Amino acid sequence: MKALVLFSGGLDSTVCLALAIEKYGAENVTALSISYGQKHTKETKAAQEIAKHYGVRLKTLDLALIFADSDCPLLIAGKGDIPKETYAEQQMHSGGKPVSTYVPFRNGLFLSSAASIAISLDCGVICYGAHSDDAAGNAYPDCSKEFNDAINSAIYIGSGNQLKVEAPFVSKTKADVVAEGIRLGVPFEMTWSCYEGGEKPCGKCGTCRDRAAAFAANGIADPAL
Repeated sequence: MKALVLFSGGLDSTVCLALAIEKYGAENVTALSISYGQKHTKETKAAQEIAKHYGVRLKTLDLALIFADSDCPLLIAGKGDIPKETYAEQQMHSGGKPVSTYVPFRNGLFLSSAASIAISLDCGVICYGAHSDDAAGNAYPDCSKEFNDAINSAIYIGSGNQLKVEAPFVSKTKADVVAEGIRLGVPFEMTWSCYEGGEKPCGKCGTCRDRAAAFAANGIADPAL
């Protein structure tokens, strides 16, 4: 079995990559790093270094044009500042809609694009690192179990029953993801999750706060800080 892993260079996707390598072998795993018009390149640079660390092939894809009209603050053309609140705090102002850092249907687009690449590479599975904390309260609806079940069904049918989608953490918390990463010996210090592109993680954006809480739940400090 060959696997294609959606790989941003962040914590969740790195643990997902390590899990795929354990399950399928590094020689059968390809990582896919996708640019979508982010304001910084810290994640993509981390993806390159981590792929080299694990000795897996890294493919890249640029989908920035598709998101050119989005006002998401993570993007170069986006509006507003990146919120310095937890996702729960942000949702108090969202009226039930996704948070402002939700990139429109990003996982749907990423997985659909990955499906075409995976079939061409003779892969039988696509893996990605969505987890339940991101989906909670509709913050990132394309990280939910319902979304994953639907896209898995669509890709399986649309590929002629050749290709499945695996989201091993979709029913788990980020603290669970960190625990799995500890078991796998993931080089957390090499990963980049922060929405800002500074020399060090800002420690204040939603993903930095989420990450810090996940490490604290496992009784350790974030090795990237």
